[in-house]
Amino acid sequence: MPKSITRRAVLNGTANAGLLIAASSIAQAQSGWPNKPITIVVSLPAGGLTDAIARVLGQYVSDTTGQQVLIVNKPGASGNIAAAQIARAPADGYTFLFCLSSTLVQNRVMFKTLGFDPDKDFTIVSGMPAGPLPIVVHKSVPATNLKGLIEYARKNKVNFGSWALGSSAHVIAKSLNDKYGLSMEVVTYKGEAPMWQDMGAGLLQVAMGSPQAMNFLVAQGDIRGIVIPSKVRAKLFPAVSTAEEQGFTDDYYYGSGWFALVAPAATPKGIIKRMSELWVAAAESEAGKKMMESFDLIEKPMQHEEVTADYELLKKTAIPRILELGIKLD
Repeated sequence: MPKSITRRAVLNGTANAGLLIAASSIAQAQSGWPNKPITIVVSLPAGGLTDAIARVLGQYVSDTTGQQVLIVNKPGASGNIAAAQIARAPADGYTFLFCLSSTLVQNRVMFKTLGFDPDKDFTIVSGMPAGPLPIVVHKSVPATNLKGLIEYARKNKVNFGSWALGSSAHVIAKSLNDKYGLSMEVVTYKGEAPMWQDMGAGLLQVAMGSPQAMNFLVAQGDIRGIVIPSKVRAKLFPAVSTAEEQGFTDDYYYGSGWFALVAPAATPKGIIKRMSELWVAAAESEAGKKMMESFDLIEKPMQHEEVTADYELLKKTAIPRILELGIKLD
């Protein structure tokens, strides 16, 4: 070996060549993505709003890329089970998580252990803001507005349904208890579908959720809307006034959670950008628009950069409220 070429130089040259080859392989993988089926793990059961969004938008991704998109439901522990699985998945752009933003934000202060680090283990691809979510009562409850519910709950046992620990429904119920000295019991479910089944059976007196998911109970006359905890009325409940219109202006009536599409943290940026673009475009498709209209979803999904900024804002606003109310896993 010539004296001018040291062993370290040879090793450095080999390492640099390896890096170039690796970089080239990553670039080729990104440019050819996707070239096999994509899996989206949904953290809630089939039949609810989260599952429906994933299936409609996932179908657009499949139609556009020519690759199958598999929807796998893995509910449990308010999204932690699915999130922990995705945190350990290969960061190759073929496995994603679709969950509620509360899994990434509120859960960190409600559970002693998560099985993942929300900030280090994931990259948020896109986020779809939730539309107006009406609060409804069972037909056996005489309340016709939020004030009536408060008065009823002062004298009667009330179970308030929540589709997940730390959800908007959970926060509102606990906040009403805290502010008005009520003792409503929050019943937490693994998604909306089982919650509405119990609501129809009269096992719950109050619940909150997506208009389309509860619509069959409205049609049957089993439930009625009493208030919309949002800045705007729900199109499917045009006669039901907002909390502000009823004189309730506290911030917790206007929570800003979203449905998050998430990838393992090391997923190549090019794939993140492409999937983000596809997810936003999916909501603009004919099927996407029909789905959004049927679920009263007003705002289209946020791009990667926008949802990343909103994520930081949500952490600053939602976490203190959860800590203040003392919401945690019993």
